[in-house]
Amino acid sequence: MNLKEAFRFQNKLQSMMTDAQSILGNNGNITKVQNTYLRHKVMAEVEDEVTMEAPSTEYSENITEMAEFLLFLLDEREKLSAAIHKAKVSLPLGAGLDGEVSLNGKRQEIATLLRHMAGLRNGEVLISNGGVGYRFNNEGNQVSYRCDVKRVTTINFDRNKIRKMCANLSKKSDETSATLDAALVNTPVEYEAPFDVNETFAEAFEAHMSALS
Repeated sequence: MNLKEAFRFQNKLQSMMTDAQSILGNNGNITKVQNTYLRHKVMAEVEDEVTMEAPSTEYSENITEMAEFLLFLLDEREKLSAAIHKAKVSLPLGAGLDGEVSLNGKRQEIATLLRHMAGLRNGEVLISNGGVGYRFNNEGNQVSYRCDVKRVTTINFDRNKIRKMCANLSKKSDETSATLDAALVNTPVEYEAPFDVNETFAEAFEAHMSALS
């Protein structure tokens, strides 16, 4: 498989591990509850009634096997992580795969900021009754009054330089994205998946149980 497929299968393993942990972490799944209604104490002619609470999961009879399956998934996760790491180290990327992905995300973030700056325009707007002042009237009392406000906005940077920065950064980001995409597809990972990535949790668990028997 290649790196892209390896990352997808890594996510699959994590999802299945989460499902297995959820099953094992619920006491209703890993215990049996028996209720005995002591009716004979109340009425001598009536026998006690014993009932079992319904299990919370379809896997209630295979809890030990579920724990084994969880450890199996963890072991596969460990093998795959080691294989992915080995594949990443072989890549001719200055900051490594993870580093380049992080850096390129930051490039895209900054390019968006610069694009916003480059899109700003000088402007002037008249805000009707936007200002408040105070004066003394003919009786000598202080009163408030309102007046219009002319607001002038002027960019405080070199737009041409900002545009050039944005263009250069966007170009480098696009080139890096293409390089990373190619690396994901063309870099082999030495790992053999124990089941198909499209299998459901139930299918993978049943296959594992069959392999053990």
